[in-house]
Amino acid sequence: MNLSEATTRNLRAAGLDPAESEVLVRAALAEDLRYGPDATTEATVSEHSVATAEFNTRTSGVLAGLPLVLAVLDQVVGADRYRVEHASVDGSPVGAGESVLTVRAPVRTLLTAERTALNLLTHLSGVATATAAWVEAVAGTGCRIRDSRKTLPGLRVPQKYAVRCGGGENHRFGLGDAMLVKDNHVAAAGSPGAALRACREHAPDLPLEVEVGDLDELDEVLRQRPGLVLLDNFAPEQCAEAVRRAGAVSPETELEASGGLTLERAADYAATGVHCLAVGALTHSAPVLDIGLDM
Repeated sequence: MNLSEATTRNLRAAGLDPAESEVLVRAALAEDLRYGPDATTEATVSEHSVATAEFNTRTSGVLAGLPLVLAVLDQVVGADRYRVEHASVDGSPVGAGESVLTVRAPVRTLLTAERTALNLLTHLSGVATATAAWVEAVAGTGCRIRDSRKTLPGLRVPQKYAVRCGGGENHRFGLGDAMLVKDNHVAAAGSPGAALRACREHAPDLPLEVEVGDLDELDEVLRQRPGLVLLDNFAPEQCAEAVRRAGAVSPETELEASGGLTLERAADYAATGVHCLAVGALTHSAPVLDIGLDM
Protein backbone atom coordinates (compact mmCIF):
# COMPACT_ATOMS: atom_id res chain seq x y z
CA MET A 1 0.00 0.00 0.00
CA ASN A 2 1.11 3.56 -0.64
CA LEU A 3 1.81 6.23 1.93
CA SER A 4 -0.97 8.74 2.44
CA GLU A 5 -0.51 12.40 1.60
CA ALA A 6 -0.64 13.25 5.30
CA THR A 7 2.07 10.72 6.17
CA THR A 8 4.20 11.93 3.28
CA ARG A 9 3.91 15.52 4.52
CA ASN A 10 4.80 14.49 8.07
CA LEU A 11 7.86 12.59 6.91
CA ARG A 12 9.09 15.50 4.80
CA ALA A 13 8.51 17.93 7.67
CA ALA A 14 10.73 15.69 9.81
CA GLY A 15 13.47 15.68 7.20
CA LEU A 16 12.78 12.04 6.33
CA ASP A 17 12.58 11.11 2.67
CA PRO A 18 9.19 9.41 2.06
CA ALA A 19 10.55 6.95 -0.50
CA GLU A 20 13.46 5.93 1.74
CA SER A 21 11.12 5.68 4.72
CA GLU A 22 8.78 3.42 2.79
CA VAL A 23 11.67 1.13 1.90
CA LEU A 24 12.72 0.99 5.56
CA VAL A 25 9.21 0.21 6.75
CA ARG A 26 8.68 -2.47 4.12
CA ALA A 27 11.97 -4.14 5.07
CA ALA A 28 11.09 -4.05 8.76
CA LEU A 29 7.64 -5.51 8.13
CA ALA A 30 9.12 -8.23 5.94
CA GLU A 31 11.07 -9.52 8.93
CA ASP A 32 7.76 -10.30 10.66
CA LEU A 33 5.84 -11.46 7.61
CA ARG A 34 8.43 -13.41 5.61
CA TYR A 35 6.96 -16.72 6.77
CA GLY A 36 3.35 -15.70 6.25
CA PRO A 37 0.66 -13.62 7.92
CA ASP A 38 0.18 -13.23 11.68
CA ALA A 39 -1.07 -16.73 12.46
CA THR A 40 -1.77 -16.11 16.16
CA THR A 41 -3.87 -13.04 15.46
CA GLU A 42 -5.80 -14.71 12.64
CA ALA A 43 -6.58 -17.61 14.98
CA THR A 44 -7.82 -15.48 17.87
CA VAL A 45 -9.19 -12.21 16.47
CA SER A 46 -12.29 -11.82 14.32
CA GLU A 47 -11.69 -10.19 10.97
CA HIS A 48 -14.56 -7.84 11.80
CA SER A 49 -13.11 -6.64 15.11
CA VAL A 50 -12.30 -2.93 15.31
CA ALA A 51 -10.77 -1.20 18.33
CA THR A 52 -9.13 1.95 19.61
CA ALA A 53 -5.45 1.47 20.38
CA GLU A 54 -3.20 3.72 22.42
CA PHE A 55 0.57 3.90 22.28
CA ASN A 56 1.31 4.56 25.95
CA THR A 57 4.62 5.45 27.58
CA ARG A 58 5.79 3.33 30.51
CA THR A 59 8.62 5.70 31.41
CA SER A 60 9.40 9.37 30.84
CA GLY A 61 11.53 10.63 27.98
CA VAL A 62 11.49 12.51 24.68
CA LEU A 63 9.35 11.37 21.77
CA ALA A 64 10.65 10.63 18.27
CA GLY A 65 9.45 8.46 15.41
CA LEU A 66 5.72 9.07 15.06
CA PRO A 67 5.90 9.79 11.30
CA LEU A 68 7.41 6.33 10.80
CA VAL A 69 4.73 4.72 12.96
CA LEU A 70 2.10 6.23 10.69
CA ALA A 71 4.04 4.93 7.69
CA VAL A 72 3.83 1.45 9.21
CA LEU A 73 0.09 1.82 9.70
CA ASP A 74 -0.32 3.04 6.14
CA GLN A 75 1.43 -0.09 4.90
CA VAL A 76 -0.32 -2.64 7.11
CA VAL A 77 -3.73 -1.17 7.85
CA GLY A 78 -4.18 1.05 4.82
CA ALA A 79 -4.36 4.83 5.01
CA ASP A 80 -8.13 4.85 4.52
CA ARG A 81 -8.83 2.14 7.11
CA TYR A 82 -7.59 3.78 10.31
CA ARG A 83 -8.28 7.07 12.04
CA VAL A 84 -5.85 9.03 14.18
CA GLU A 85 -7.70 10.35 17.21
CA HIS A 86 -4.70 11.84 18.99
CA ALA A 87 -1.04 12.31 18.19
CA SER A 88 1.68 13.95 20.24
CA VAL A 89 4.51 15.88 18.61
CA ASP A 90 8.00 14.49 18.10
CA GLY A 91 10.53 16.29 20.26
CA SER A 92 8.03 16.67 23.10
CA PRO A 93 8.95 15.54 26.61
CA VAL A 94 6.59 12.81 27.79
CA GLY A 95 5.90 11.41 31.23
CA ALA A 96 5.17 7.85 32.21
CA GLY A 97 1.61 6.78 31.46
CA GLU A 98 0.99 9.22 28.61
CA SER A 99 -0.79 8.34 25.39
CA VAL A 100 1.38 9.58 22.53
CA LEU A 101 -0.76 8.19 19.72
CA THR A 102 -4.36 6.97 19.61
CA VAL A 103 -5.76 5.26 16.52
CA ARG A 104 -8.90 3.36 15.66
CA ALA A 105 -8.48 0.49 13.22
CA PRO A 106 -9.21 -3.19 12.55
CA VAL A 107 -7.63 -5.21 15.35
CA ARG A 108 -5.93 -7.76 13.12
CA THR A 109 -3.98 -5.11 11.27
CA LEU A 110 -3.12 -3.26 14.47
CA LEU A 111 -1.60 -6.37 16.00
CA THR A 112 0.29 -7.16 12.81
CA ALA A 113 1.77 -3.65 12.77
CA GLU A 114 2.38 -3.46 16.53
CA ARG A 115 5.94 -4.74 16.88
CA THR A 116 7.37 -2.99 13.83
CA ALA A 117 5.79 0.30 14.88
CA LEU A 118 7.00 -0.06 18.46
CA ASN A 119 10.50 -1.10 17.44
CA LEU A 120 10.89 2.14 15.50
CA LEU A 121 9.14 4.34 18.04
CA THR A 122 10.88 3.01 21.15
CA HIS A 123 14.32 3.04 19.56
CA LEU A 124 14.10 6.53 18.10
CA SER A 125 12.52 7.89 21.27
CA GLY A 126 15.39 6.30 23.18
CA VAL A 127 17.89 8.15 20.99
CA ALA A 128 16.01 11.42 21.52
CA THR A 129 15.84 10.81 25.27
CA ALA A 130 19.55 10.06 25.53
CA THR A 131 20.38 13.15 23.50
CA ALA A 132 18.20 15.34 25.70
CA ALA A 133 20.05 14.07 28.79
CA TRP A 134 23.38 15.14 27.27
CA VAL A 135 21.97 18.50 26.22
CA GLU A 136 20.69 19.05 29.74
CA ALA A 137 24.06 18.07 31.21
CA VAL A 138 25.83 20.90 29.36
CA ALA A 139 23.04 23.47 29.63
CA GLY A 140 24.26 27.01 30.19
CA THR A 141 27.79 26.39 28.91
CA GLY A 142 27.24 27.12 25.22
CA CYS A 143 28.60 23.68 24.36
CA ARG A 144 26.63 21.70 21.78
CA ILE A 145 25.97 17.97 21.56
CA ARG A 146 26.64 16.32 18.20
CA ASP A 147 26.17 12.82 16.87
CA SER A 148 28.48 10.77 14.64
CA ARG A 149 28.35 8.18 11.87
CA LYS A 150 28.30 5.43 14.50
CA THR A 151 24.73 4.58 13.57
CA LEU A 152 22.89 1.30 13.13
CA PRO A 153 22.98 0.05 9.52
CA GLY A 154 20.00 1.32 7.56
CA LEU A 155 18.84 3.66 10.32
CA ARG A 156 21.22 6.61 9.99
CA VAL A 157 18.74 9.20 8.76
CA PRO A 158 15.99 8.31 11.28
CA GLN A 159 18.53 8.15 14.12
CA LYS A 160 19.93 11.55 13.21
CA TYR A 161 16.37 12.87 13.10
CA ALA A 162 15.89 11.54 16.64
CA VAL A 163 19.06 13.32 17.75
CA ARG A 164 17.56 16.59 16.51
CA CYS A 165 14.35 15.80 18.38
CA GLY A 166 16.43 15.55 21.55
CA GLY A 167 18.07 18.93 20.99
CA GLY A 168 21.34 17.69 19.52
CA GLU A 169 23.10 18.54 16.27
CA ASN A 170 23.98 16.31 13.36
CA HIS A 171 27.52 15.70 12.21
CA ARG A 172 27.95 14.65 8.59
CA PHE A 173 25.50 12.14 7.11
CA GLY A 174 28.00 10.39 4.85
CA LEU A 175 31.50 10.47 3.47
CA GLY A 176 30.82 13.01 0.73
CA ASP A 177 28.96 15.86 2.45
CA ALA A 178 31.91 16.86 4.66
CA MET A 179 35.52 15.83 5.23
CA LEU A 180 36.92 14.47 8.49
CA VAL A 181 40.65 13.81 8.63
CA LYS A 182 41.30 10.94 11.04
CA ASP A 183 44.39 9.06 12.16
CA ASN A 184 44.55 6.75 9.14
CA HIS A 185 44.35 9.72 6.77
CA VAL A 186 47.13 11.41 8.73
CA ALA A 187 49.26 8.27 8.48
CA ALA A 188 48.74 8.18 4.72
CA ALA A 189 49.46 11.89 4.23
CA GLY A 190 52.41 12.05 6.63
CA SER A 191 51.10 14.58 9.15
CA PRO A 192 47.87 16.32 10.19
CA GLY A 193 48.97 19.48 8.41
CA ALA A 194 49.73 17.64 5.18
CA ALA A 195 46.38 15.86 5.30
CA LEU A 196 44.60 19.16 5.89
CA ARG A 197 46.30 20.79 2.92
CA ALA A 198 45.52 17.82 0.66
CA CYS A 199 41.84 17.91 1.58
CA ARG A 200 41.57 21.63 0.93
CA GLU A 201 43.11 21.19 -2.48
CA HIS A 202 40.88 18.23 -3.33
CA ALA A 203 37.51 19.69 -2.25
CA PRO A 204 37.86 23.33 -1.22
CA ASP A 205 34.12 23.88 -0.84
CA LEU A 206 33.40 20.99 1.54
CA PRO A 207 33.26 21.52 5.31
CA LEU A 208 36.49 20.18 6.78
CA GLU A 209 37.34 18.86 10.23
CA VAL A 210 40.67 17.43 11.33
CA GLU A 211 41.32 15.07 14.23
CA VAL A 212 44.33 15.58 16.50
CA GLY A 213 45.65 13.24 19.14
CA ASP A 214 47.76 15.64 21.20
CA LEU A 215 48.58 19.30 21.69
CA ASP A 216 51.57 19.21 19.34
CA GLU A 217 49.32 18.07 16.49
CA LEU A 218 46.86 20.79 17.46
CA ASP A 219 49.56 23.44 17.18
CA GLU A 220 50.45 22.17 13.71
CA VAL A 221 46.92 22.36 12.33
CA LEU A 222 46.01 25.64 14.03
CA ARG A 223 48.59 27.39 11.87
CA GLN A 224 46.34 26.57 8.90
CA ARG A 225 43.24 27.97 10.64
CA PRO A 226 40.86 25.03 10.15
CA GLY A 227 37.17 25.51 10.74
CA LEU A 228 36.85 22.60 13.15
CA VAL A 229 39.29 20.43 15.10
CA LEU A 230 38.36 17.18 16.81
CA LEU A 231 40.24 16.59 20.07
CA ASP A 232 40.52 12.82 20.27
CA ASN A 233 40.65 11.35 23.78
CA PHE A 234 41.75 14.61 25.40
CA ALA A 235 41.29 14.91 29.17
CA PRO A 236 39.36 17.99 30.38
CA GLU A 237 42.55 19.81 31.35
CA GLN A 238 43.98 19.15 27.87
CA CYS A 239 40.78 20.47 26.32
CA ALA A 240 41.10 23.64 28.37
CA GLU A 241 44.67 24.11 27.13
CA ALA A 242 43.53 23.43 23.56
CA VAL A 243 40.89 26.14 23.91
CA ARG A 244 43.55 28.57 25.15
CA ARG A 245 45.91 27.79 22.26
CA ALA A 246 43.18 27.99 19.63
CA GLY A 247 42.02 31.32 21.00
CA ALA A 248 45.52 32.72 20.68
CA VAL A 249 46.32 31.41 17.20
CA SER A 250 43.03 30.78 15.37
CA PRO A 251 40.05 32.11 17.34
CA GLU A 252 37.61 31.27 14.55
CA THR A 253 38.43 27.54 14.86
CA GLU A 254 35.85 25.47 16.73
CA LEU A 255 36.96 22.60 18.95
CA GLU A 256 35.08 19.35 19.39
CA ALA A 257 35.90 16.86 22.16
CA SER A 258 35.48 13.18 21.36
CA GLY A 259 36.41 9.80 22.79
CA GLY A 260 35.89 8.47 26.29
CA LEU A 261 33.10 10.91 27.08
CA THR A 262 30.49 9.97 29.66
CA LEU A 263 27.29 11.69 30.66
CA GLU A 264 28.65 12.09 34.20
CA ARG A 265 31.65 14.07 32.92
CA ALA A 266 29.89 15.99 30.16
CA ALA A 267 29.70 19.16 32.24
CA ASP A 268 33.43 18.96 33.03
CA TYR A 269 34.27 18.87 29.33
CA ALA A 270 31.76 21.58 28.44
CA ALA A 271 33.22 23.86 31.10
CA THR A 272 36.59 23.84 29.32
CA GLY A 273 35.19 26.01 26.55
CA VAL A 274 35.08 23.44 23.75
CA HIS A 275 32.31 24.16 21.29
CA CYS A 276 30.94 20.62 20.85
CA LEU A 277 30.96 17.15 22.35
CA ALA A 278 30.83 14.33 19.79
CA VAL A 279 28.84 11.48 21.33
CA GLY A 280 28.67 8.23 19.36
CA ALA A 281 26.66 6.59 22.14
CA LEU A 282 23.61 8.64 21.16
CA THR A 283 23.03 6.33 18.21
CA HIS A 284 25.06 3.17 18.73
CA SER A 285 23.90 2.26 22.23
CA ALA A 286 20.99 4.38 23.44
CA PRO A 287 18.46 2.34 25.45
CA VAL A 288 14.91 2.23 24.15
CA LEU A 289 12.12 4.30 25.68
CA ASP A 290 9.54 1.89 27.05
CA ILE A 291 6.29 2.34 25.12
CA GLY A 292 3.50 -0.19 24.72
CA LEU A 293 0.34 -0.63 22.67
CA ASP A 294 -2.87 -0.95 24.70
CA MET A 295 -6.36 -1.70 23.42
